Amino acid sequence: MAWTAQPGQHAAGRESEERLGIQHHNWPWTAAGADSPDAADYPRYFDRVGENPRGPQAVRVLTARDDFTPQSLIEAAFDPYLTAFARLVPGLVAGWDQLPEHDGQKAKLADPIGLLRDWDHRWAAESTATSVAVFWGEDLWALTSRAAAEAGMSVWDYMADRATDAQRLGALETATQRLRRDFGSWKVPWGEINRYQRNDGSIVQEFSDAKPSIPVPFTSSRWGSLASFGAKAYPGTKRYYGTSGNSFVAVVEFGPRLRAWAVTAGGVSGHPDSPHFDDQAERYASGGLRPVYFYPGDLNGHVERRYRPGR
Repeated sequence: MAWTAQPGQHAAGRESEERLGIQHHNWPWTAAGADSPDAADYPRYFDRVGENPRGPQAVRVLTARDDFTPQSLIEAAFDPYLTAFARLVPGLVAGWDQLPEHDGQKAKLADPIGLLRDWDHRWAAESTATSVAVFWGEDLWALTSRAAAEAGMSVWDYMADRATDAQRLGALETATQRLRRDFGSWKVPWGEINRYQRNDGSIVQEFSDAKPSIPVPFTSSRWGSLASFGAKAYPGTKRYYGTSGNSFVAVVEFGPRLRAWAVTAGGVSGHPDSPHFDDQAERYASGGLRPVYFYPGDLNGHVERRYRPGR
């Protein structure tokens, strides 16, 4: 994910301007605000997937203000609102509300429904609602993805508009059962499940719940999070470990003097014995981007060693 901010002119009587850019994988029809291309002017194959929840989230955070600074742009990149669940959860709650009082699911799902009803649709490491929502969304996705493909719809649209109350409630029951089975309770903080782990220099990691890992608060982009962490359980694990999503994140300010902040997943070294093997892991999970040393003078006090190839 690369974001840029370009300061405009700061002068009396004139508002400062920020020119902003964000890369996100979505249809092109909202990529440039009011100046976006019109879908009617292009062949259908230009967009075969439709809009995903990450697009509305990008529009939401980038239109919320016109006075971005590098720091507020970093904060926007890690805005925790999950647009998919803001759209999907009300249908689930409404389906539960309509259940007859004597229905077995009414009592069985009362507590998780209450949790999701009061949730603000924001991810957080300590959030139990995020855990329930993600597990529920995964199970509902599995129930509806084939039908969505057959209907020529995105899975998000199908889940929101065509999933039945029985499917929504059944997926929640399955999700809470999975949480109880794997973690002993359906009320598990998201950070206990969603983890970053780097054990060695292998490209393909062998994950283990017995080895150290750190919590990652953001979710997969599937649910609308701009800060993306694609994670799942692996053979022998209950916890989810991430292998996709945010890799290199940067905010760049173009002005008289270039300034930039960035973070890399884990660290820049592939050697486990190096202090730089995982020294950016905590920054990665927290959105604590580090300054980029762009000019020679920026390196003063930060150089560990120098070398010249061939010498």
